[in-house]
Amino acid sequence: MKKLFLSFIILTLAVFTAACSSTSGGEETKKIKLGVSGSDTRIWDFVAEKAEKEGIEIEVVTFSDYVQPNVALAEGDLDVNAFQTVAYFDTFIKEHDMDLSPIATTVLAPMGLYSEKVKSVEDIPDGGKIAIPNDASNGGRALLLLEEAGLIKLSEDYDRNLDLNKIVENPKNLEFVEMVSAQTPRALPDVSASVINNGIAVDAGFNPTKDSVFIESETATPYVNIIAVRTEDKDNKTLKRIAELYQEDDVADFITKEYDGSMIPTFIPLSDIGW
Repeated sequence: MKKLFLSFIILTLAVFTAACSSTSGGEETKKIKLGVSGSDTRIWDFVAEKAEKEGIEIEVVTFSDYVQPNVALAEGDLDVNAFQTVAYFDTFIKEHDMDLSPIATTVLAPMGLYSEKVKSVEDIPDGGKIAIPNDASNGGRALLLLEEAGLIKLSEDYDRNLDLNKIVENPKNLEFVEMVSAQTPRALPDVSASVINNGIAVDAGFNPTKDSVFIESETATPYVNIIAVRTEDKDNKTLKRIAELYQEDDVADFITKEYDGSMIPTFIPLSDIGW
């Protein structure tokens, strides 16, 4: 009987100790799972340090694509994600009927045109192959980038979604090779140039401002990145606080210094991106 009583006391103390370990300053630590795409977590590591001082523990979960972070969020495996542009988000949630909402803007991560064969847009040869992402949003953004670079002209009714039929002028008779975004760096030996998303370019070892032959301008507000949550959680105080911590001046300074222009802090109201 004494052994049974002693075991009960030990078990009780263990439970009490475990409960105490999840508290900070007398308040329960709030644990948040945040999903990102790619291996670069520097910004969120910086934000997580700030959040930890307020009793918020952010676990950053990395994904290798642009689909699973939204699926995991919708299914409740994540509390929040931060990896996508508002243009991609709008298209994705419509196509997949997901009840998600943005709660804040973060950065503009300029898309770039890269090449192993030419040093400038002008050097791209007639009939050259250009690799572009094959999804509606990123592919559409790639066409806008190529238009900005002077390589093609798009129709006036172009809606920013990938549609090669909307190209009305192609003076160099370029051939467009569509592929999954993550494959665009690997295509470089086989094409004249490749349009590569910022995060994927960084993971491949490129500095977007230094290594691209052409880079997107800062006015591309449809491609500002966002923090997204399930719509039912858009007023959650902890998630809103995380968004506030991200949009503070010290984070903007960190992004500017750490990324040397390849990431641009863009803390604009949700109304400016159509929300």
